[in-house]
Amino acid sequence: MIILVTGGARSGKSSFAENIYKGKRDVVYIATSRVWDKEMEERIKLHRDSRPSYWRTFEGNYSLTQALGEEKNYLLDCITLLTSNIIFDMTEGLDYIDHDLQNQIENRIYEELFSLIEAIKNRGYNLVMVTNEVGYSIVPDNNLGRVFRDIQGRINQRMAALSQEVYLVCCGLPVRIK
Repeated sequence: MIILVTGGARSGKSSFAENIYKGKRDVVYIATSRVWDKEMEERIKLHRDSRPSYWRTFEGNYSLTQALGEEKNYLLDCITLLTSNIIFDMTEGLDYIDHDLQNQIENRIYEELFSLIEAIKNRGYNLVMVTNEVGYSIVPDNNLGRVFRDIQGRINQRMAALSQEVYLVCCGLPVRIK
């Protein structure tokens, strides 16, 4: 089963995704966040403390299939940070990201996620992916912000198409939309 969970910032999507595996011990948490400052360090600690300590954690944004083991349940949190990290890795120092590079970035992100999904499906495992709905906000005032929003929106659409179930979480309440 492939499940996508989306919602706004602090909507409760991570808690909902973690609760899907409540009581299960054979879970791998695929963490895509990077520590770049004190605030992010604290956020990561809060996420770690919110999930069972017996869940195995895999940290990374690339070669996500390396997370796979004997466990049958996987939780990727989150696609949005994976997108940000890959964009930053591929555009470091650029002031403008043209459409050609945007397509390369989106394809790289998609390939990472698609490879993971295919490996999960081939093994008969389960995957819950968490992502942010970024299209409900204002139009960013800079190229990088608009590129991020556009790529993330398209990646979310592509992941929803590959998922058997999709949930939108708002105010802590999940609504099944697929």
